[in-house]
Amino acid sequence: METTQQADQQRAAERRRRELLEAADRVVLRDGPQASMNAIAAEAGITKPILYRHFGDKGGLYRALAVRHTDALLDALRAALDAPSDRRERVEATLDTYLAAIEARPQVYRFLMHPAEDPQQSEQGFDVGRHSAPLLRRLGEELAKVIEDRVDLGPGGKELSRVWGHGIVGMMYAAGDWWLGERPCSRAQLVRSLADLLWGMLAAAGDRVGGPGF
Repeated sequence: METTQQADQQRAAERRRRELLEAADRVVLRDGPQASMNAIAAEAGITKPILYRHFGDKGGLYRALAVRHTDALLDALRAALDAPSDRRERVEATLDTYLAAIEARPQVYRFLMHPAEDPQQSEQGFDVGRHSAPLLRRLGEELAKVIEDRVDLGPGGKELSRVWGHGIVGMMYAAGDWWLGERPCSRAQLVRSLADLLWGMLAAAGDRVGGPGF
């Protein structure tokens, strides 16, 4: 009986946490990097101390939102990589999936990757860079695993796949950040240009024997 009660309490806590994250998402979509704990608490219909009880501080809330959105992005990227098409099309689809995600929810992207422009509107001590770096590292490691599993890079392939994985993520992040801010070209044009940059080595590498192919 006690075990069942504990399980019910855990499910209720997880459900409440999801509800609070959904409230935070709504505020972030509206306010971007200026989203505050006060505004999120008000949106959720609770007091700020209760919000702190669930997440600790804005850093804790940020990490929970980052996991939520990174998980969704990784699912979309994996779907693009697994699409039944040739390698060049999948490379372009993967790049486009990332760019489409930041274009569709620019305020969420800016909240996760940029500090508020007005420091007075940010919670004191919140360092976006300290929290965003692990997000990019996670994307790099995930992509490295995909490359290692699918592409034959020969001796030292594991190390090279990590170089490629982190390098591609860094390129996508830097190019996407610049593009989202300035819009110097269409998304399709940017995708083609980045794919052209990557294509030489990716075209030359064979599929790994026994792997799912790329």
